[in-house]
This record gives sequence, structure tokens and C-alpha cells, in this order.
Amino acid sequence: MAFGVLLALCAAVLMGVATVLQALGARMETVGGPVRAMLRWPFLVGVGVDAMGFLAEVVALRSVPLFLVEAALASSLAVTAAVAAAVLHVRLRPAEWGAVFAVCCGLAVLAVAAGHEGASDGDARLRWVTLGTSVGLVLLGWVVNRCLRRARAAVLGGVAGLSFGLTGIGVRLLPDDITVTGVLTAPTAYAVAVSGLGGYLLLIEALRSGSVAAATGAMVIGQTVWPGVFGVVWLGDTTRPGFAPLGVAGFMVSIAGALALARFGEAEQVAPTGAGAAGGPEGPGRPEGSGEPGKQGQVRPRGDTEDE
Repeated sequence: MAFGVLLALCAAVLMGVATVLQALGARMETVGGPVRAMLRWPFLVGVGVDAMGFLAEVVALRSVPLFLVEAALASSLAVTAAVAAAVLHVRLRPAEWGAVFAVCCGLAVLAVAAGHEGASDGDARLRWVTLGTSVGLVLLGWVVNRCLRRARAAVLGGVAGLSFGLTGIGVRLLPDDITVTGVLTAPTAYAVAVSGLGGYLLLIEALRSGSVAAATGAMVIGQTVWPGVFGVVWLGDTTRPGFAPLGVAGFMVSIAGALALARFGEAEQVAPTGAGAAGGPEGPGRPEGSGEPGKQGQVRPRGDTEDE
């Protein structure tokens, strides 16, 4: 149990640091566009760190309740905010430091209250439903991206969060004694691949469609709430006896703190400093529809103020 909690926290730290590294790589490339930015060493290291975080998440999901792992992953926004303040020279307001503190406190309470993961790994029908749902969410995201205009960033972010949550559920539904051959024939293994990749692509489209804060906030809610409920209702995840109210409180506080830090959900959107940043008014670092540079939806470099 303790090892699983540690791995969940490690996954959050690794993913939060990876976001900042990818942001650093994006800031180093102001002319060549996103493709060349992806070839910068900080971005490549960030991808590797992100992969390590995913592996830690997978192992944690096999030993602790879903609601704890998903809340820990949402807390990676607090890690991103804290590291961005030091590495990217981003100014955090007092309320944002308070949100970081709230995330830490909520996770500490949740870790104390969490019990053991449920013993159930579902039946064959549930595994096939999981695969079908993963495909359905990707198709839903495609329809939303094609047809919806208003609030598209938030809706796409929410669907991406549902897909990420389904990734965690798919990992939990893999049998404990599964072999390499079994993975190749397990519907939930394909559900993990489809929902993970699909959620990532949907999140990218959400961030391209509008406010980073709206997209990331919706993603956090979709990624945490329904997998936690699913784990309790269908997989038998529990808190310690008598600790259920404390667990609910810790979960809500950590998620509320993460939502308050939603603007750090995609730190790659950092705007290059200087008047002659490539791309002009609509250049890198300013997502479509995000408003003025330095406002909501972007990580603001140190020195900018709300009045500028």
C-alpha cells in the first residue's frame, strides 16, 4: 500500500516536471515552430520523463485505489506550477501558492484515509465495454471538434479527461496473472492504448481551440471524478474503516486546488519574451482565442503584471 502511494506521487512529480521541460524546449525554439521545438533536448527529456511517470502510474494502479491515483495525477499541476516558478521564472500569485498548498494537504489526507484497492478485476463483458467506450470517446471527441464552436475547448478537455480516466480503469481491469501473450489478446490492453493516445490528441485539440484553463479544468474533472466513483462502485475500492468522510474531503480539496492551477495544465503555451517574438500577434505561445498575451490560458513570464 505505502509503495503504491509513493509510486502515485512519483508519477505526479515526474509528469509535472516533464511539462516544464517540454515548455522549456518550446521556449528555446521561437522560429522553427512546434516540430523543431520537439527536437530540442529539454523537450525530448521531458517526453522520457513523462513516459517514466506513466509507468509509475501503471504500477501504482495495480496496488492502490483508483481515486487516490487519479487525484495524485491531477496534483501534477501543482508540481508544474512550483517548478515553473523556479525554472521558467513564472510569477505565482499568493492564491496560486495557496492552491499548491491545498493540493499537498488534500493528497496527504487522502493517502491517510485510503484503504486497499478492490479485489475485483471485472468480467469479460466489462472489459469489452471498456474497449468499446474508449473507441466511442475518441469518436465523440472527433464529432465535437468538427461540429461544436462555442465552449469547444472545455468540452474537448472534458472528453480527453474521460479518456485518461478510462486509461486508468483499463489498467485496473487487466488480470493480475496476465502474460505477454495475454496482453496481446486482452480487450482492456487495447482500451488503454486507444484511450491514452486518443485522450492526448483530444487534449491537444482542446488547447488549440481556446483557453488552456478551460480545457485543463474540464480535463481534471473528467479524469478524476468518474474513475474514482467507478473504482468504489464496481471494483470495490475503499477507504479505511471510518475514514470515508476524511477521504472525500481530501479528494475534493486536492481537486479544487488542481482546478485553481488549471492555467498550468499545458506549460508549453509559454509565450516567447521580447517584442519581436516569431509569429506576431498570433505567434507561438498564444493559443487561438486565448486573448491577450500574458493573460488567462498562458503561463505568464516574470515581470508581466495584470495591468499590462
